[in-house]
This record gives sequence, structure tokens and C-alpha cells, in this order.
Amino acid sequence: MKKLLSLVLAAAMALSMGACSSSGGSAASPAASGDAVEKYGSDTLKFYNWGEYIGEEVISNFEQEFGVKVVSEYFDSNEMMYTKLLAGDSYDVLVPSDYMIERLMKEDRLQKLDKSLIPNLENLCDGVKNLDYDPDNSYSVPYFWGNVGLVYNKTVVDPAEIEEKGYEILRDTKYKGRIYIYDSERDAFMTAFKALGYSMNAENEDEINEAYEWLKSINDTMEPAYVTDEVIDSMANGNKDIAVVYSGDAAYILEENEDMGFCMPKEGTNLWSDAMVIPANAQNPKLAHEFINYILSYDPSYDNSVTVGYASSNKDVLADLSAEDGEFYGNEAYLPRENYEKDEIFHDNETLKKKLSELWIKVKAAK
Repeated sequence: MKKLLSLVLAAAMALSMGACSSSGGSAASPAASGDAVEKYGSDTLKFYNWGEYIGEEVISNFEQEFGVKVVSEYFDSNEMMYTKLLAGDSYDVLVPSDYMIERLMKEDRLQKLDKSLIPNLENLCDGVKNLDYDPDNSYSVPYFWGNVGLVYNKTVVDPAEIEEKGYEILRDTKYKGRIYIYDSERDAFMTAFKALGYSMNAENEDEINEAYEWLKSINDTMEPAYVTDEVIDSMANGNKDIAVVYSGDAAYILEENEDMGFCMPKEGTNLWSDAMVIPANAQNPKLAHEFINYILSYDPSYDNSVTVGYASSNKDVLADLSAEDGEFYGNEAYLPRENYEKDEIFHDNETLKKKLSELWIKVKAAK
């Protein structure tokens, strides 16, 4: 579930990765390339990932170490990625989100992993093991993970108040005109369902309608701004007081502005993960396993997390970056909340998604 980063990070990543996306990666030496073909059956890996979602040196170092080329392409939504797969496009490694992995598994569009080829699975932190969309990590290996929460200006909003009110603070009229709502039906309805004490995968019509009315009341009384990527720099600049934000983006905001705090409401939230998978039609599964194993090693995981700002799936990287001398020490948004009984994972439900999408359009159009 890739969350968009700041324009500064995006620009930096575009510069660092432009050569890879346009030319298919730095060329390996003929000898190294021949070794790779002999070992893996191919010297080229096709990687389909979210944009600006990888460390600055990860791809080039993998190419150099293993004597291969990486052809990287980028998507901006799980649905875009899914459409490409339906059209028959072939990739070796994808990084979809939890609910999309669940769909791909149900449709037999993924290969089962050969765990003997991924010894670095032992590096996974406990929080991303055995998530219920893939209980034994048989098809997916977590890449980044996190929560959704509320970023707020501590000079305006009392931390004790937001901890007490949780999502209901989004309906407190003293913050009228001062809130950002993430423009996503899944995330918006998640806040409503949780505020009302329901599952964010609710299917009961009464609960769905109650959540619709809850969101409509925000639209009717609070003058919210509906945003996506612009929320990052806007909150870093202190443009509004409260925003619904993904934890990785929140970590960046908190690094940029010491007045900002982060709250994961006690009512529960979304525990999301994006994970590496090998499609059923992948042409180079051996090299795909090598790449997944490489990503799980310390240096690539560290580069990924520092560059992108999201929580690493590598337990040692996660610990080091949040330790006293780490990049994200004291940043309350970096470490995801683990083992909280009210936190949930989105499940694949096309009927519910269509219903929420229709209602979300109505919420924003209401006067």
C-alpha cells in the first residue's frame, strides 16, 4: 500500500533511478552475465514496484553483486498493477498490498515461494510474520509495513485531547477548516468504522450507512480538505492542524516539523503491509528468489527504510533506526503498532470496495 512521499524525496529518487528505468539497469560484464545465466537461467529481472519506493543504491548494488540487469517499472495503485497482470504482462517480482495479495492468491496468479532459497526470511520482524492474508508467508515476503493515524500540530491540539477523542476529533468544530482527510474510500471509511466501533471490513448495510452518515457529517460541518500526496508537505509546513496520514509519511512530517505529533487512535486502525511476490507467469523465478532474499538483507533494507521513510520488515534495521542513535529515534510515527487487538488488515472484497467508492463520491458531493 504505497503512500506518496515528499516532492523532495521523489525528485531525489527520480535522479538516482532514472538510468535504471530508462535503460533497464547498469550493464553487467559479459563474464558476470554469463555466470548469471548459468546460475539463474537469465541475467535480467523484471521488477514492478511503487514509484519512489526503493533505496538509492539498492538496484545498482544488486546488479553489481549478482552480475545481472534489473528492468524496473512503476505503478501508482494496486488496481493499475492488477490490470497489467490481467493483460498478460510478465514480471518477476511485484510489491502489491495485503488485500491485493489476497486476491492474487485466490486467483492462482502467484507462485508459492521456495523458502529454501530465501534464508533471510529469518530477518523478518515478528510484526510482519504470519499476517492473516498469507498466514505462513507462503506467497509473500513483507517489504514495508505500517499504520494509518492522525498527525496533529501540538501547539494547537492538546495531545491528551486527541488521544482521548481519537477519530472523533475530526468532527470537533473548533478545528473547522483545519483538517485534511485522505482522499481514499478505504481509508476514509476505515476511520468512520473504527470511530463507530465496527470492523473496517464491515459488510452490514446498517453499519455501512452509519459510517456514510459519519463521514457526511464531517463534510457538512468541518470544511475538510480532501488530499493525497500534498498532505505531506502541507502538514510539514503546518498548513492545517490535523490530518489522516500513513505512518511512513507521518514519520517524514515529524522529522521536518518538531511541532507535529502522531496518534494511532485507541479505537484501532489499519495495519497494512506491502510485500514482494512472484507472479505465476514470472519468467525468472530463480533470480526473483535471489532478489527477494537480497532485499531482506541488512544493507538494502536499511537503504530502503532511510530513503523512503517507511518501517523496515528487517528486525535489525527496524531496531537500529529507532534506537537512540538511529535515524528515526524519538519519531513516534516510525514504529508500527503491533499486536493491538483493534487493529486490522484490509481484506479483498470487490463488492464492498465498489459500494464504498460510490458512497465516498456522495460524501464529497454532499452540501
